[in-house]
Amino acid sequence: MLLAGLSAATAAFAGAAEEGFTPLFNGKDLSGWTHRGNWKVTENGAITRTGKGGSLVYATTKVPDDFDLRFEWKVAPGSNSGVYYRPTQYEYQILDNGKHADGGNPRTSAASLYFCMQPSRDATKPPGEWNTGRIVCKGSVIQHWLNGEKVIDFDYGDPAYAFHVDLLKKRGGDLAARGAHLSLQDHGDPVWYRNLRWKPLGAGDALDRTPVKPARIPPEVLAAEAKKLEGIVARRNRSAKKAQ
Repeated sequence: MLLAGLSAATAAFAGAAEEGFTPLFNGKDLSGWTHRGNWKVTENGAITRTGKGGSLVYATTKVPDDFDLRFEWKVAPGSNSGVYYRPTQYEYQILDNGKHADGGNPRTSAASLYFCMQPSRDATKPPGEWNTGRIVCKGSVIQHWLNGEKVIDFDYGDPAYAFHVDLLKKRGGDLAARGAHLSLQDHGDPVWYRNLRWKPLGAGDALDRTPVKPARIPPEVLAAEAKKLEGIVARRNRSAKKAQ
């Protein structure tokens, strides 16, 4: 039920503040965000892209080192986007798993830490319906939530996840990096966001560390992933040589 006298967008904004989170989007305009004219706010109070031009960046302040970020998102059939929350390749994947090619590999599917850690299962709603996303980071622990379900929970300092850390490193990521501006990726596809808010986490904030088992990746998908990684590394090495 909406708060008395408030629109849906304003109610969401006020509700987020009441929960102790800082709203990052006021439901009316893109104050505090920067872009190249390719993002707008819809009549229903959602953020959407209107053309190619790059990411929408929250310029007001950088992402806290330890935080709880919550948001809602939806995609059109086949759409691809992402939420970048730390420097380099920290991406919460936004995707239509059913029609986009990345949906064939759990490690690049919706709610994955893209090309690093796969979710436990596909918990997405169909294209056109709103999903709830959540990212929780504290120290070396990273959690991704989707529609109220924790689908990723891993400590990248644990040697058990050395393969995943190395995988992202080869792609150009650094899991120790901090201090990025939150950004919403423009991948050329229709995507919508709303009700973005966060709060910093302190030493006394305990995390739900209930174990989460990453989804199994079939051998043929792993083979295709390895080939893709070879191409990424080769392109990066060529670019480095040209820059010398």
